[in-house]
Amino acid sequence: MNHLIVRKAAVLGAGVMGAQIAAHLANAGVPVMLFDLPAREGDKNGIVKKALDGLKKLEPAPLATRAKLQYIDAANYDEHLHLLAGCDLVIEAIAERMDWKHDLYARIAPHLAATAIVASNTSGLSINALASGLPADVQPRFCGIHFFNPPRYMPLVEIIATTRTDAAILDRLETWLVSRLGKGVVRALDTPNFVANRVGVFSMLAAMHHTAAFGLGFDEVDALTGPRIGRPKSATYRTADVVGLDTLAHVVRTMEDTLADDPWHRHFGVPAWLRVLIEKGALGQKTRAGIFRKQGKEIQVLDLERQDYRTAAGDIADEVAAILKVKSPAERFALLRASAHPQAQFLWAIFRDVFHYCAVQLEHIADNARDVDFAMRWGFGWAQGPFETWQAAGWQDIAQAIAADIAAGKAMSAAPLPAWVLEPGRTGVHTPEGSWSARKNACVARSCLPVYQRQLFPERVLGEGGATPEKSGETLFENDGVRLWRLPAVDERIGILSFKSKMHTIGDEVLDGVIAAVGRAEAELDGMVLWHEAPFAVGANLQQVADACAAGDFDLLERTVEKFQRASQALKYAQVPVVAAVQGMALGGGCEFVMHAARRVLALESYVGLVEAGVGLIPAGGGCKEFAIRAAEWSNRSATPGEVLNFLQPVFQTIAMAKVAKSAQEAVEYGFARDTDPILFNANELLHVALREARALAEAGYAPPLQARGIPVAGRTGIATFEMMLVNMKEGGMISAHDYKVAKAAAIALCGGEVEAGCLVDEEWLLTVERRCFMELLKTPETQARIEHMLNTGKPLRN
Repeated sequence: MNHLIVRKAAVLGAGVMGAQIAAHLANAGVPVMLFDLPAREGDKNGIVKKALDGLKKLEPAPLATRAKLQYIDAANYDEHLHLLAGCDLVIEAIAERMDWKHDLYARIAPHLAATAIVASNTSGLSINALASGLPADVQPRFCGIHFFNPPRYMPLVEIIATTRTDAAILDRLETWLVSRLGKGVVRALDTPNFVANRVGVFSMLAAMHHTAAFGLGFDEVDALTGPRIGRPKSATYRTADVVGLDTLAHVVRTMEDTLADDPWHRHFGVPAWLRVLIEKGALGQKTRAGIFRKQGKEIQVLDLERQDYRTAAGDIADEVAAILKVKSPAERFALLRASAHPQAQFLWAIFRDVFHYCAVQLEHIADNARDVDFAMRWGFGWAQGPFETWQAAGWQDIAQAIAADIAAGKAMSAAPLPAWVLEPGRTGVHTPEGSWSARKNACVARSCLPVYQRQLFPERVLGEGGATPEKSGETLFENDGVRLWRLPAVDERIGILSFKSKMHTIGDEVLDGVIAAVGRAEAELDGMVLWHEAPFAVGANLQQVADACAAGDFDLLERTVEKFQRASQALKYAQVPVVAAVQGMALGGGCEFVMHAARRVLALESYVGLVEAGVGLIPAGGGCKEFAIRAAEWSNRSATPGEVLNFLQPVFQTIAMAKVAKSAQEAVEYGFARDTDPILFNANELLHVALREARALAEAGYAPPLQARGIPVAGRTGIATFEMMLVNMKEGGMISAHDYKVAKAAAIALCGGEVEAGCLVDEEWLLTVERRCFMELLKTPETQARIEHMLNTGKPLRN
């Protein structure tokens, strides 16, 4: 299969989705032309330039770094259509009007490259009908490509073929989306709203229907339908506000207009109260008022009885909260069905009707049940898809309960369950052999595209089986904190070091394990990869630190800090290459381990930082030392060798303010990673690539760096410079007295201690200074209070 090469892309439509799709393409290093209508006044690119300016302000940030904005060029349909000839991928993302899209297709068709893939980001219009607006020679290269909002963060992309789409092009596009953009791809059928929106919007309609039926408040429903049942914090009604009430109404209208034969059709309409909100212009988050609104610091919710807003409470009854804490899904669902409380009955009803809907519609909306479950996980943020949830709760018991409710007229539709649901002996739809396809009346296996071979431990649905990292490979060494193992079928000479601690915190057992594992790797292996599933490491084990402080055992703590430094140095100077594979949070000591590796392979969504200032400390696992050395290296490559202060200033601010890089690309800018380190958009490929990187380093005759000597430091001059900045901040009320003390300690460690500027020191000197400053802070009651507060609340204390 030929690879898809996208040298340049075009996005047509600079609305919310179009601009963010362009941003994510730029994140991936793809130059983009973002088109829209010419502005009526002034700069003809004014509409697009306003959209690009808006990208800087959006939260969560659509751009991995601000620098990526330079790769998006503004364009308009009057002046720049001829530039489409240089684009390999053209994504149309204008408003959901068939006639508007056809008019645009007619305009762009003469300018398209002969091999360009053309795709529509429609959320529900017929792809075959859209294709009819394109010339015959373009139609084999046309498909649907439905991103979910926000495109950088939501994994799902639905690809929808027409009857004429070239199958090979779809394979190449799927491969590119999975690996280059980091997406989870579902091949959807050309049906209204495709897979995720079809099920997700029905789920919201079911929740609205039962909200009224059981007399619940909108905030009450959101408390019930959020994380407590494995859904996002935005739950039901906040999600509607985020999506936009007008957008939700449009999607529902699409279902109403195009799904007349759907057995649930009578429910495809928005409630009267929602229509009133839309008419008033209260469209949700984008208008700062919808079902919820914020008044000052207070969150308010619409109360239909009062016809006004009230303070949002979202109380869950104790008996229902107790049911939701039951670990067994089968027992939990049985208790919900048996309870007379309206909240419990509501929960059973929304699950029942979504299960019922998915079972009846499976053959019409998706190739198989796995695609439905992944679509809901990746597109709506559900912890489990509907079929997984049903299977976990006991397939036959739930099926019989649904059938009974249908017979009793309690379900939203009288449509009978399909015969396959009630087959004797059926325990679910997901098996190790594949997932059930109602269209094919058989289980179907996963895609065999080569790109999926890069995912050594792919995301799986419940019941699918498959090896987990913890039970895979051959263990070479293990203690309470770490496991050193290998995958002989992949590379028997590259070890994998995985932390076993909760949230992969770094305590004594992990430090002992790292030091021992490096020794084993040097003796028996060609290289080692530091990898485990996210998070990478959230820092030192603060509970161990707090316990030792409470006992007054500061000698033990200093020995632990020294051991931490030895572990970092062991990673840095290992005689075989150590590659850190980073995903999720790599904070504090986790960041220091990352910095000391021979190379890093980072998932784009990695959050990396030295955050010790948040608990009144400074980095002391070699982080300050490493930045002091790098400042010397940077200065030696500059016009003023030995003058390190200019290079330390941004580092000092990063450490003193506990700044965290919010992407792997920002981590490079902050100096936590190198610009030669690979950044992957699909975290499932991390281990594969990291093993290859370690192998490549070994094959190239890897030798560790030599111990740094003669390191010029900023000394007293640098400390005084930083102290002047801190004095102004303290007098201006921007920092507390203890903030001042912590930041000054960071300055001392970065500047090499109280020595003359330009003095030459070695690594051991820097480590000693770093450790001494750390211990002095640790003995203060203010820092101890910060540690306790962090442990108790998970939030920093400003004292």
